[in-house]
Amino acid sequence: MTTRHTLAITALAVAATSLGSIDARQAKPEPGGYIIQKDAQVAKSEPGPHSGPGQTVGYSFFADVPNLKLIFRKRALKPGSGIGYHQQSEDEIYYVLSGSGVMTLDGKEYPVGPGDAILTRTGSSHGLKQTGPDDLVIMINYEKK
Repeated sequence: MTTRHTLAITALAVAATSLGSIDARQAKPEPGGYIIQKDAQVAKSEPGPHSGPGQTVGYSFFADVPNLKLIFRKRALKPGSGIGYHQQSEDEIYYVLSGSGVMTLDGKEYPVGPGDAILTRTGSSHGLKQTGPDDLVIMINYEKK
């Protein structure tokens, strides 16, 4: 074995030893894999978020998955409930699946219904009120900090 080969093998051994000391929480996840969750597994009765009125059902999908950098949530706002008016600390997307409501964005009210997507940017303010006879069901997505 040449000196060059010995140096290369030593370098590989040092690199492998160093890799063994990497914190597992910082390691990149292996490619592939999947998780399936159903509404019934994650449904939780909750008051309106951000001091909103009434009762809602929150569905926090994948909340316990390590290293997942996003929040993916469904919320059913029962009649008379809402999400309290608050300032946004990150970009957030709302998507209305069913029902009707009024969303207040930076002080101005907008009716919302199925098929509406709303992007609230960092620093903006918003709140949401359920209107109509049926639950207002929305999906919410934002980056976890």
